Amino acid sequence: MRTPSARLLEHLDILKPALHEEKEGIVLDVYVIPRAPYDSVEGLRDGRILLRVKAAPEKGKANEAVLDLIADYFDIASSNLRILRGHSSKRKSILLQSFRENR
Repeated sequence: MRTPSARLLEHLDILKPALHEEKEGIVLDVYVIPRAPYDSVEGLRDGRILLRVKAAPEKGKANEAVLDLIADYFDIASSNLRILRGHSSKRKSILLQSFRENR
């Protein structure tokens, strides 16, 4: 089991309401605003991490942008991320595979 990146550990306490642990790793609950003017992580909204992505929700482009944004923000490989729930919804659950919260 890999250790979470320093960047992820920095944000765990702040983002705690949007995180929970499952068998496979840490799950982030996110709310996505597609077709935004810029890509960004905006903080929390109703217990979910608010993300803005420029990509349109067509042919998986927004989902791919979400995974890339999370990977970049937490300084982890996008190959360690997987959408568990919400493939066609603005509310998604993203699995950080192979990571465990060591707290």
